[in-house]
Amino acid sequence: MIRRATKLDKVRWLVVYTMDFVVLVSVFGYYDLYVRVQIGMSWQLAAGAAVLLLAVQVLTMRSFRVALREGSRPTAVLVVSGVLTALLSIFPIMWAHPPWLSALAPFVRRRTIIVLSVASIAVLNLYVTLAQGFEPQFFVMQSVLTAVSVGGVLANLWLWRAAKEAHEGQDALARLAVSEERLRFARDLNDLLGQSLVDVAARTADAERALRTDPEAAAAEMFEVRDLARTSLREVRATVQSYRALDLDEVLASVRAVLEAADVRCTVRAETGTLTPETRTLLATVVREGVTNVLKHSKAERCTITIKDGVLEMSNDGVSGPVGEHAQIGLAGLAERVRAAGGTLEARPVPEGRYVLRAAVPA
Repeated sequence: MIRRATKLDKVRWLVVYTMDFVVLVSVFGYYDLYVRVQIGMSWQLAAGAAVLLLAVQVLTMRSFRVALREGSRPTAVLVVSGVLTALLSIFPIMWAHPPWLSALAPFVRRRTIIVLSVASIAVLNLYVTLAQGFEPQFFVMQSVLTAVSVGGVLANLWLWRAAKEAHEGQDALARLAVSEERLRFARDLNDLLGQSLVDVAARTADAERALRTDPEAAAAEMFEVRDLARTSLREVRATVQSYRALDLDEVLASVRAVLEAADVRCTVRAETGTLTPETRTLLATVVREGVTNVLKHSKAERCTITIKDGVLEMSNDGVSGPVGEHAQIGLAGLAERVRAAGGTLEARPVPEGRYVLRAAVPA
């Protein structure tokens, strides 16, 4: 099963392809070589220059991907591509300079890349001026391409780091919410059992002291201990049951947010006000399992959830592959729970590549 692309994956692809656009700018270098062949440059020399330019492009794209992974500086790649760029300057071909500088930018200080960019523009234009006179359009074009290429790469890396930090922040918030819920559960259990256990210990000690002198009083104390233990057990069970209960409205809001985050357009139409707590919990469980199946077993773009009079219906498009019987865990176990509550659960594909999950329980 192919993993669904997350929003962070899509941001990474966007950043990579945008950075690769810098390399596309240097493609004009091939046209430059073609024009030079037409005006007298030997085709062997032009072919050699084209090979060098292609090597610079490949190495530059490699550097971009290392920068995006926040790996260590690829010194060998940068040195080799720098040497090739210097060789291309002999012709002179300026199209290799902006890509090489942009590939270097993520791995050096901002001041360093600014100095190197200015030096590159100055040296290449000085060489051109000495060889064939000053050409303003050459100077302007190289300056603009260098600024746009280096600035674009740095801006894209900043965007990637911001998106990654935001994604990591969401994960941290989710883990924090789980930790807080566990702490709240621990505090509730401590409040329930702490005093009860102290009372049990105290009454047991009283019964132990009274056992030799007054067996009847000791027996009465032990009956009190038994009743206290039963009361504590009921309170613990009630607390655990309340944690197991799912709030249907919260689940609907949560799964809608999850689906939207996965680029699945979700429409929810639910009438939940008249449902009993048991029905709400059961339908919430079905909704959660259904959304899990949508994300894991389909390439859905749309999902609709409706609840009316105790009848839940979920439908989604993007069904991929054959749909078999319910798994032993998941919908199969859920169907048994629904039947035990006097309801029915069925899931089946329908025409036009849609899948429908329907659960009907007593309202």
